[in-house]
Amino acid sequence: MRRFIVRRLALAVLTLAGMSVVIFVLLRLAPGNIVDLLFQSAGYVDPAEKQRITHELLLDRPVAVQYVQWVRQLAGGDLGTSYRYGLPAWQIIRPRIPVTVELGVLALAVAIGLGLPSGVVSAARQHTALDYGLRIVSLAGLSMPAFWLGMLIILVLVRVFGWIPPMLYVAPQADLRGHLLQFLFPALAAGYRSAALINRMTRSSMLEVLREDYVRTGWAKGLPGRAVVYRHALRNALLPIVTVLGTEFAFLIGGLIVTETVFNLPGVARYLVEAILWRDYPVVQNLVMFIAIVVVLSNLAVDILYARLDPRIRYT
Repeated sequence: MRRFIVRRLALAVLTLAGMSVVIFVLLRLAPGNIVDLLFQSAGYVDPAEKQRITHELLLDRPVAVQYVQWVRQLAGGDLGTSYRYGLPAWQIIRPRIPVTVELGVLALAVAIGLGLPSGVVSAARQHTALDYGLRIVSLAGLSMPAFWLGMLIILVLVRVFGWIPPMLYVAPQADLRGHLLQFLFPALAAGYRSAALINRMTRSSMLEVLREDYVRTGWAKGLPGRAVVYRHALRNALLPIVTVLGTEFAFLIGGLIVTETVFNLPGVARYLVEAILWRDYPVVQNLVMFIAIVVVLSNLAVDILYARLDPRIRYT
């Protein structure tokens, strides 16, 4: 197992290096730069000042030189300085990471709490009214955009209850109850789609397992239905479900842009769009690297869980 993890980490480093090159080049191929945007917002153009700022930001250097400079800074633990704010990039990124991670974890918890039990029940009661009802709900979740559901939740809360979640970020140490309420509804909006996907994957995987001989043997021996379904069938149906969970967590971390915007949460995904619009290269590069690290580590965690769930799997 240790050798496998070392190999995967080495592959992860190569993957992240390749992604860093891609995002670095693509950002600089986009028309315009931070200097143009700064002068446009100021409403005047001073050629000498523009040239000075361009030189200070190293934007007059070749792209390869800029990339090497960024890698050197990154290797030394320096994420660079935000072009827009003139502050260290880490100082801007750090407070936003916990917001996005917390929202992603809560959304995944909602997805597991709704999708896994409903998928098991749907498979155990195949072709019943309950099965058809749960399949309709899951299909609606796959068809409904998270941002539309988020706006619908806000409209229902205002119209029916005359209440709206806090639109300014509430720190947990300041007001834990208000903090949880603020994250509950965006987690529901983002987690519903993932819950629908987990529901369908769980149902499909469970239907295959429930037809296996050892499950029929359990029924024939008179074991309780709950024991057959949850103790024997579900455990062996978990492998494809775990794969979906790892993929969905990575998707949630990188795909919360609109949800964070609708609920006005100061997270990584929302700020990434703003940084791209401003061509704030150090911030964009490091935010994308953060999302890439989450994806790589999620895939590694899924592979390790495989060995825990299925003793037949051995990594060498």
